[in-house]
Amino acid sequence: MTQGHSIDTHAEDLHVEVLLDGVVVASSDRPVLLEETGLPTAYYFPRGDIRADIRGIDLRTHCPFKGDASYWTIEVGDKTHDAIAWSYEDPKDGAEEIAGHLAFFADRAEIVVGAADS
Repeated sequence: MTQGHSIDTHAEDLHVEVLLDGVVVASSDRPVLLEETGLPTAYYFPRGDIRADIRGIDLRTHCPFKGDASYWTIEVGDKTHDAIAWSYEDPKDGAEEIAGHLAFFADRAEIVVGAADS
């Protein structure tokens, strides 16, 4: 880890939804939050909490702190949201909790965060 840079992952008792074009495409009461220096909180959803058909695409990036990311596309109605989500299938040490979970770009999707129902 670079000096001054940190990541922290933790499961949280929150209800989080992702909407694309007004349609709920992900909903979870068990997201994993990733806090990383200089970045907004990322909400990672278990695959079972994705409510839309997702399709992996041939795009990969590398993060020196989390590892290799894969990207996912979702279609809502007749609109394709290309590379709207990403995942780390085999993250580096310190980020294992997000393995296989999906996160969405907050500037391209509506992410709604609230308290989990009791």
